[in-house]
Amino acid sequence: MLRSLSAAVLALPMVASANADLESKMANPKNWAAQAGDMFNQRYSKLNQINASNVGKLQVAWTFSTGVLRGHEGSPLVVDGMMYLHSPFPNKVFAINLDTQKIVWKHEPKQDPAVIPQMCCDTVNRGLAYAEGKIFLQQADSMLVAMDAKTGKVLWSTKNGDPKLGAVNSNAPHVFKDKVITGISGGEWGVRGYIAAYDINTGKQVWKGYSVGPDAEMLIDPNKTTTWIDGKVQPVGKDSSLKTWQGDQWKIGGGTTWGWYSYDKATNSVYYGTGNPSTWNPAQRPGDNKWSMSIWSRDVDTGKVNWVYQMTPFDEWDFDGINEMILADIDVKGKPTKALVHFDRNGFAYTLDRVTGALLVAEKYDPKVNWATHVDMKTGRPQVVSKYSTAQNGPDVNTKGICPAALGSKDQQPASFDPNTKLFYVPTNHVCMDYEPFKVEYVAGQPYVGATLSMFPAPGSHGGMGNYITWDAGKGKIVQSKPEKFSVWSGSLNTAGGISCYGTLEGFFKCVDAKDITKELYKFRTPSGIIGNVFTYEHKGKQYMGVFSGIGGWAGIGMAAGLEKDTDGLGAVGGYKELGQYTDLGGSLTVFALPN
Repeated sequence: MLRSLSAAVLALPMVASANADLESKMANPKNWAAQAGDMFNQRYSKLNQINASNVGKLQVAWTFSTGVLRGHEGSPLVVDGMMYLHSPFPNKVFAINLDTQKIVWKHEPKQDPAVIPQMCCDTVNRGLAYAEGKIFLQQADSMLVAMDAKTGKVLWSTKNGDPKLGAVNSNAPHVFKDKVITGISGGEWGVRGYIAAYDINTGKQVWKGYSVGPDAEMLIDPNKTTTWIDGKVQPVGKDSSLKTWQGDQWKIGGGTTWGWYSYDKATNSVYYGTGNPSTWNPAQRPGDNKWSMSIWSRDVDTGKVNWVYQMTPFDEWDFDGINEMILADIDVKGKPTKALVHFDRNGFAYTLDRVTGALLVAEKYDPKVNWATHVDMKTGRPQVVSKYSTAQNGPDVNTKGICPAALGSKDQQPASFDPNTKLFYVPTNHVCMDYEPFKVEYVAGQPYVGATLSMFPAPGSHGGMGNYITWDAGKGKIVQSKPEKFSVWSGSLNTAGGISCYGTLEGFFKCVDAKDITKELYKFRTPSGIIGNVFTYEHKGKQYMGVFSGIGGWAGIGMAAGLEKDTDGLGAVGGYKELGQYTDLGGSLTVFALPN
């Protein structure tokens, strides 16, 4: 009996432990211990003191200025009565005692300002990570730094990329198990993308997996790594990336990884997306350019690729695939599913089986998307409309009226999932573009774009330049849509109080009813446009909600960097020229609470 029992125990699937300290901090809803609040990227809080019946009474509890006037993305962390804030370049870090609101320590790294022009779309930073008494900062100049959470003392730092070649950083680091995981920016400089894992105690690199190139460097096993082919999950086969590039173009092939990462300890997998291939002129890189524009599942301990799925083969529009992967257990077409849900820049929302990588749903989450008619569910490929194919029309031809624009139906601003309504709450853009590719030579450390873009509001849109929508990922359908004047460029938050909150580009912090998002329950004008992510915490029995304001990022790059030509900022300046009539630069945190 004993022998058979122990054999049965051994036969049980081993569930990997995430970082135990971080898990316990996340499990306490008083904290906001990670950028998404959890490892599934759900951006949901169990706090309910602020709820649909009283959120209209919110007041500003306190504010804090970072002293930096560029785009403020991400959010602070809150861990055991301390708040940790970050800023855009020069990437200041503040530790604030929530009892006294006193700055306990401040860290301002010394970085070469030469990194600023190497950052394509503003000097943003998407936030800090916490684990085991350490705060992790991914600097713009690619230095990954671990600091003592109590004192701010630097414990270790390691170089993640070469900023002189355009390999800079804007992503938040993420801690899964005993590793801190980070990516790289610089697709517009011909940087070859990768994701890397470092030991949280020593800073030593544990593994590094590239997005494109030879199997061994991507950590792909041709026989074990799978993808969606011919209506089923099958091995990718040998040289799955190399076969889709001409010559050595993959060496400067893009596929950067500056988004958000999620983790499922049941599969011990990290999930993330890769960005555009370099250059933006498709004529210079014929082929599918695998595995840029793809969703990845990797083993956290080894980096080995479980499965990969490419959303936009042979990208002709800069539809970066880096947006967050939200993990949720939902019904898909009536069947309980361990799902991964991804709202891609290309305007399609994808639902995949996160264990196998099987493609389950792929539908437009903006009706104005016109570059493709649909995704063929057998091949997994979008069916491109020839009129909007910048490759077919060729270099030096201006392809007009492509929807969405390069900044996508949604950019990096993360959506939220509400386990009560089983819906996804998605900040969206309604922007289209004209796109003219041209030949460009690669010069190390110089922009390698090869296209001129003009952007403009989507004509006849069901909103303004933005909408806040609810999405049923099991059916692939918009449930409700709330129009906004400008793109909604803020990460959303849902809570057990039955509310969903987000920020707008002109600077409003808003909360709506989670069951009916057309019901606006609260709004407040913050000092600057909001591209930060809403977060919440509890301190001394009181719930607070907060958000960064500070216009910038790609949508606000014209204001943040003082650009004026319509085609500047890769076309965003013209698209958002009205924005300057509604807000101005800033850099502050606004925290809200109910009156005593």
